[in-house]
Amino acid sequence: MSHFVLTCTGCDAEHTVTMRVLECSACGCPLRIDYRGAGPAGAPMQVPLRRPAAALTLGEGNTPSIAMPAAGIAAGVEQLYGKLEFSNPTGSFKDRGSAMMMSALVEHGVGEVVEDSSGNAGASVSAYAARAGISAHVFAPDSTPKAKLRQISVYGATLHTIEGPREEAAAAAIRFAESRNVVYASHALSPFFLEGMKSFAYEVSEQFPGRMPDHVVFPVGNGSLLIGAYMGFEALAERGRLSRTPALHAVQAEAAAPVAAAFYDQPWIKAEGARTVAGGISVAEPPQLHRMVQALRATGGSAATVGDDDILRWQRLLAEREGIFAESSAAAAFAGLEALATRGIISPGDAVLAPVTGFGLKESPAAQG
Repeated sequence: MSHFVLTCTGCDAEHTVTMRVLECSACGCPLRIDYRGAGPAGAPMQVPLRRPAAALTLGEGNTPSIAMPAAGIAAGVEQLYGKLEFSNPTGSFKDRGSAMMMSALVEHGVGEVVEDSSGNAGASVSAYAARAGISAHVFAPDSTPKAKLRQISVYGATLHTIEGPREEAAAAAIRFAESRNVVYASHALSPFFLEGMKSFAYEVSEQFPGRMPDHVVFPVGNGSLLIGAYMGFEALAERGRLSRTPALHAVQAEAAAPVAAAFYDQPWIKAEGARTVAGGISVAEPPQLHRMVQALRATGGSAATVGDDDILRWQRLLAEREGIFAESSAAAAFAGLEALATRGIISPGDAVLAPVTGFGLKESPAAQG
């Protein structure tokens, strides 16, 4: 008997543990993992694996958090820290989720997977699939930066570039998976991927033992890091290892802002032809939307939108004043922090943490301004 079950995030219906089911058969909502008992030994916190000690790894996690005084002054806060998620093996935070999801796929004997991505998740899944000996098919928009497409291919994955927006790549991946009877290993839907993201919160609690940050500001597209961090902070609180959860905030590009709109109870429809330099957070219909809004509201957080000019300005500022070359999607978090501080939602004396989610070299020069 498994030490966890898959539960619907909408109606709480329980489902048999399988890598093929990503949505509730009753209401169509995404699934979450609920633990039943302590589970196997070998992991400091509960994980959805039978053999945690044998989990697949490329050395992900344990990314440093560093003080960023110059960026803090520019944003209007006295204490700003950046958690350098681009130091993960494939250059982005997605490795946390890929390691857990691919480990579960190995335990379930899966030999071939399909994924869709705007770049970073595809590269990450490709790398961990190579490590696991699993064949991977990655569907990506043809507008994806060439550096990311090359990274996907170099790991040996089969790359399928699709014309049109991000949503077209997802639809093509689903059709391919169904036609080939292959597991659709969606980072946007997989509850196993989200479980891997919880490690972000565990590390933050260890790196700030005296005073936790008052706020954590995330760039958000599908929202896996925001949701996973929230779940991680909740798990720590349940075990009595955390006295206070930071306020969690979501930052989106103005051209792709469904989470911000939902948080403020406003309608949002993607404008025809709308584009943003922050391709990693350009998601028009995130499947975990309600969970992101829940995380923001439960922690006293908020949401902000930022324009491309501010994103590119912050990308340059981080490089020139802090020596950090952030991907444009990562820079969006700092532009959003500035906006939140200007609005008084974050006060000058508050301690703030922002994940630098991806490395700037992953983008084409055109995306860097």
